[in-house]
Amino acid sequence: MGQRKQYTRTFKLEALELAKTSGKSGAQIERDLGLFPGQLYAWKRQLKEDGVEAFPGSGNLKESDAELRQLRRENELLRQERDILKKAIAIFSTSPKP
Repeated sequence: MGQRKQYTRTFKLEALELAKTSGKSGAQIERDLGLFPGQLYAWKRQLKEDGVEAFPGSGNLKESDAELRQLRRENELLRQERDILKKAIAIFSTSPKP
């Protein structure tokens, strides 16, 4: 299997701009740049869906995804703390046996 190519955000945006302004077909630009068929279309769709958050980079999340991940972590921590407090209340609320 071949190595998967990774392109920078700048490269992707410039390739999309070239497709808009050059007058060449998307397929021709893909061949000229050595991209897989349909790659420009995928980048265009991603830019349309994500706007300025598109193409965050390798290993990075979009800002909205990073915030969601942080909130889920906090939610899990709060659930654990709540469960601990419930167990503590159960232990201390039982009356001592004579």
